[in-house]
Amino acid sequence: MPTLWSPSSQLHGSASDSVSSPCQKSVGSTQMALSPCSSTSLPCDDRNSQDTAEWDSPSVSTNEDSDFEDSSRRNVKKRAAKRPRRAAPVAKHRKKRSRIVSSWNGKSESVPPTSDLFDAVKAAKSDMQSLVDEWLENYKQDENAGFLELINFFIRSCGCKSIVTPEMFKMMSNSEIIQHLTEQFNEDSGDYPLTASGPSWKKFHGSFCEFVKTLVYQCQYSLLYDSFPMDDLISLLIGLSDSQVRAFRHTSTLAAMKLMTSLVRVALQLSLHKDNNQRQYEAERNKGPEQRALERLESLLEKRKEFQENQEEIEGMMNAIFRGVFVHRYRDILPEIRAICIEEIGCWMQSYSTSFLNDSYLKYIGWTLHDKHKDVRLKCLKALEGLYSNQELSTRMELFTNRFKDRMVSMVMDRECEVAVEAIRLLTLILKNMEGVLTNADCEKIYSIVYISNRAMASSAGEFVYWKIFYPECEAKAVGGRERRRSPQAQRTFIYLLLAFFMESEHHNHAAYLVDSLWDCAGSYLKDWESLTSLLLQKDQNLGDVQERMLIEILVSSARQAAEGQPPVGRITGKKGLTAKERKLQAYDKVKLAEHLIPLLPQLLAKFSADAENVAPLLHLLSYFDLSIYCTQRLEKHLELLLQQLQEVVVKHVEPEVLEAAARGLYLLCKREFTFFSRVDFARSQLVDLLTDRFQQELDDLMQSSFLDEDEVYSLTATLKRLSAFYNAHDLTRWEIYEPCSRLLQKAVDTGEVPHQVILPALSLVYFSILWTLTHISESTSQKQLMSLKKRMVAFCELCQSCLSDVDPEIQEQPSDDCRGTGFPKAPCLFPEATLQSELASFLMDHVFLQPGELGNGQSQEDHVQIELLHQRRRLLAGFCKLLLYGVLELDAASDVFKHYNKFYEDYGDIIKETLTRARQIDRCQCSRILLLSLKQLYTELMQEQGPQGLTELPAFIEMRDLARRFALSFGPQQLHNRDLVVMLHKEGIKFSLSELPPAGSSREPPNLAFLELLSEFSPRLFHQDKQLLLSYLEKCLQHVSKARHPWGPVTTYYHSLNPVENTAEASPKGPPHSKKRRVEGPCRPQGEEPSFQEESLQLNSSPPTPTLTSTAVKRRQSLRPVGKRQKGRPGPRSELICSQQLSGTQKFKMSSAHYFQIQCDPSGSGLGKQLTRLSLMEEDEEEELGLLDGSSEEWQGGDKLLHSPSPSEHGLDLLDTTELNMEDF
Repeated sequence: MPTLWSPSSQLHGSASDSVSSPCQKSVGSTQMALSPCSSTSLPCDDRNSQDTAEWDSPSVSTNEDSDFEDSSRRNVKKRAAKRPRRAAPVAKHRKKRSRIVSSWNGKSESVPPTSDLFDAVKAAKSDMQSLVDEWLENYKQDENAGFLELINFFIRSCGCKSIVTPEMFKMMSNSEIIQHLTEQFNEDSGDYPLTASGPSWKKFHGSFCEFVKTLVYQCQYSLLYDSFPMDDLISLLIGLSDSQVRAFRHTSTLAAMKLMTSLVRVALQLSLHKDNNQRQYEAERNKGPEQRALERLESLLEKRKEFQENQEEIEGMMNAIFRGVFVHRYRDILPEIRAICIEEIGCWMQSYSTSFLNDSYLKYIGWTLHDKHKDVRLKCLKALEGLYSNQELSTRMELFTNRFKDRMVSMVMDRECEVAVEAIRLLTLILKNMEGVLTNADCEKIYSIVYISNRAMASSAGEFVYWKIFYPECEAKAVGGRERRRSPQAQRTFIYLLLAFFMESEHHNHAAYLVDSLWDCAGSYLKDWESLTSLLLQKDQNLGDVQERMLIEILVSSARQAAEGQPPVGRITGKKGLTAKERKLQAYDKVKLAEHLIPLLPQLLAKFSADAENVAPLLHLLSYFDLSIYCTQRLEKHLELLLQQLQEVVVKHVEPEVLEAAARGLYLLCKREFTFFSRVDFARSQLVDLLTDRFQQELDDLMQSSFLDEDEVYSLTATLKRLSAFYNAHDLTRWEIYEPCSRLLQKAVDTGEVPHQVILPALSLVYFSILWTLTHISESTSQKQLMSLKKRMVAFCELCQSCLSDVDPEIQEQPSDDCRGTGFPKAPCLFPEATLQSELASFLMDHVFLQPGELGNGQSQEDHVQIELLHQRRRLLAGFCKLLLYGVLELDAASDVFKHYNKFYEDYGDIIKETLTRARQIDRCQCSRILLLSLKQLYTELMQEQGPQGLTELPAFIEMRDLARRFALSFGPQQLHNRDLVVMLHKEGIKFSLSELPPAGSSREPPNLAFLELLSEFSPRLFHQDKQLLLSYLEKCLQHVSKARHPWGPVTTYYHSLNPVENTAEASPKGPPHSKKRRVEGPCRPQGEEPSFQEESLQLNSSPPTPTLTSTAVKRRQSLRPVGKRQKGRPGPRSELICSQQLSGTQKFKMSSAHYFQIQCDPSGSGLGKQLTRLSLMEEDEEEELGLLDGSSEEWQGGDKLLHSPSPSEHGLDLLDTTELNMEDF
């Protein structure tokens, strides 16, 4: 049979001898002459001529890749068409009429309906087959009108409102038609039917592709082989695909590729019919002379000739589309077009592998694996998956695999997770169908992905690991068929291989991630709890201690996965919930798990009770059981054994993880809905009685004697730890543990003779006692009980305060975890005293914000130790920030945290940023004042250390400027919303910079004047009107400070930050700058009269100029004031802000000086900040400011006319419960 044209033939030059179809001669030669201009092509990256030379086979001609590789050959002029403009190609058979139309059959030349076909496809309501049949009937009645309707359908599908008229059809060539359509195309909007959004266009893409497919199928026995409609349609699509108009290029490429796909399937059917005809002919010819039918032989020969002609005709059309569209558009600048080409060539290779599955076509997919767009790379991988999934096809791709294997392996670490998942799946198919291709080094790159956080990638890597490591060995140990997966030998082999893989991976703390990765492909092995437990309980299992521990972790992880059906914490999954089938399977697995493990759990605890690392995971199994099975299946005897083992474990161990697991397991069993609650409650009472009796005895010994040996101290500490773990999960109030613990702690404070090991659990017991007492508070609680509880809380705070001065760091850190706010409605409110708050702040400085030299020698400490210490410091900082946000500490104390934002950003930036965000939600005005207070504190500390001279050149001052810049960025892009806050911050900063004056008659600058440079970092957040107002205020303040003009650098810097463009040339180097006077028309001011401050300044609440919009959607203008409920007693907006009046012509803006800079504050705030003993700046009394500043500040005070402060946020303040947050910059 004639072979299909391959890309190895020359694309430029004379016509190839293999092109036998007239369509090939006509359309193929004019593929680029049809468009008025050529489109832009974008080669894929990471590809060079060396790669091409390495891939190309020797048989490929030198010009085959000229349109892709050699840019100098892209501009070679293509050959001109050999036929006349409207000459019809010679048809092989069933030629109906020529395309040259002298008249329209005597009819009037009217424009055919162009919207009927397009609207029907767009609506997607009718059957495509009936729609195509209707068009065929119209075509048979009037071929030219029908063809025009089809052409205009494709034109309308491109989004072009122009149509091809009969006159254009008769008198213009394709290139002229396309040029006319391009000129008429309206590109005001980038949307066209294939990319338009909305419900009306939602199904257009699928309907359009279905229409093209149905059109070919319905015409495959009639019009498909007529040169007039199909050849001219292909010619038009080739011309449109080369247009610079994106809509034309995209739509025509999609149509041409779908047309090509349908033609490939028709060619495949023709090939099958031809082969069948050949077999019939051979069979008939091999018959004897008496049985041979000559008429049948002639009929078969005629049929074969017809098949041959049809196949040549189809191949000619396919060659024309491939050469005219695919070869140029697979490297189009638009990624959607490149993705279409790669997707369709993959379909051609799968459907018609005889002609398309060769290296000449595969190289296009290989090259495009380097594409910069993820969708194109994704289409390449999916196309290859369809090929490698067929073992017969994969054997024909050895050369391609060897050439592009390294690229496919490297794509498992693609930056796009979707691409990485498909790359792993592709390598899995290569592993299954091509033995020995992937080396051990290639496989090791995938092994570690099973521990990655993305579940799709981890699951794909788990499947690869299963087929690489587990499947061959497990299948070799099996007998055959599906039963081999259930054979004990195969299961035992799987477990040993899993343990070996787990140990070699060196991720021994992530068994849950490994199990989750293998769950989809090896779930039947992992849910075989019988084999897992039998191997653990077997005496001669030949497992080491590490292997036993790993096997227990795998058992617990598989139980959790089956019971919860969710991936482990930290693993990302796209699923929102379980389906009904998955929930049913989950319930079934949970019951099976409980039925098998409930009888065996006491045996496992008895065997591994001596090892804390094994006991704690085993106790977690109770969380995954359906505990009602103890009742329904009469397993009470196993419950008794479990309670005995629980008591032995508690008495034997003091590790926190073991005690917490035991307390939680007992808590799960102590539910009143269970019929065995009385038994469990009795066992719990026995255990607590045993612990409390031992505690009372050991406490009496401690109180009576002043010295205890190490064994007695260890015993008392262990008892307190056990009681603390159980008090955390169980209400032990009736055992009255508070009083003896209080006496113990009081003796520790008074005498210091109590060992430090005892103090920590005793503090926890007192803390849990108070919390459990709070849970009992209700409306019926008496006042006496409330006062008793308050007395306990006061005593506990005093104990915590005394512990802050302890020499043991563990004891110092414990109170910071125990000081919490209470959320109970009737609970007594207790705020710590100012001294306690001050000590907490000092503790934070000494234990969290440590200088690099105070951390010790980092080289001598192991990495995990340093990480653990960092987590501990983060936990302390998060606890302090929660005390601030919950109102336990005054919010002003946040300045001790904010001032370290920039310096410790790498370690605590996420926590401080979250605290800053929440503090702004609570009180915007106060938060801004705290930011300014932080800068004041840092500036004062630096000035006390270095003196006022040369501060701006110090590295510490540069760090302060960076901190101020970060604070300024924290206000966000809502400039209008934060306008009052930024102005207030500048005003307070100016007052601070001039708060201390130099000696009288001295030319030295004020000591705090350099603070203006820090303040200049907030200037970009000001509106132009506010900058002018601040300039006037600064000038007036400087005139009160010094009548002479001095060249003070900070003032000049701050002045330039407020007015960098207009007044740069007017800046006076000899003194304070003048504010720029506005030019107004009207009567001149009398000579010698000073311009009033009111006339020079603009109103604060005047609307700023509307900025230039950068979006096509006009956004709703933001209001000046934040939306929220007003506090009672607050004046309305009319009394808070004085509306600006725009005066026309010669009038000026005027307003009362009493209304300048109305700053937001909270007059009713009764904070404790004035009681704190911190820097003198925090206790600064505004009444002690200089009289000149007080006088000038009257212009800024508005009395009761204060801006509104939003109420505290209703959002929960619990985001700081975790200190492992992602750090991101502004």
